[in-house]
Amino acid sequence: MPADFAHLAVTAAPSRRRPRFVVSARLARPGLRWPLALLAALLAAPAAAVEPAEPGVGVIGFDLCDLDAQGLVGPPDGKRALDYEFCIPAGEGFAAEVQFIDGSARFQPGSPGRIGCGPGQVLVLGNTHRPDFAFVLQRLAELPYVERIERAWFE
Repeated sequence: MPADFAHLAVTAAPSRRRPRFVVSARLARPGLRWPLALLAALLAAPAAAVEPAEPGVGVIGFDLCDLDAQGLVGPPDGKRALDYEFCIPAGEGFAAEVQFIDGSARFQPGSPGRIGCGPGQVLVLGNTHRPDFAFVLQRLAELPYVERIERAWFE
């Protein structure tokens, strides 16, 4: 440790959402090289203090930027809603939670869909034709049992 430091400490402070790290530095000669003390304190902070930019990133398999404010995609004279599909575990509790988040959700037990729901899973279909489509998709993507949300293609 440089001679100018009398004390440098990094401690974790409890927090409900994520750990906070408190960095404290005390200089042996106050007022001397305080920018260096600040830099050293910041460099000492653990990398765990950085959290991902958005929860659910990588779960939604299509670009939300393709949709307009009403959740529609396509040219001005041919706008349409985007349909999506995902799998949830079988059980009323899971279906009720999804239905609460997404009122457009339709459940298709026994159908794997293109996404490939397995045994013990239920296919869920929804669409983006609503102003809060991005919020709904984000909430669905944050559910721990939703692994992927893909665009649904009907033939």
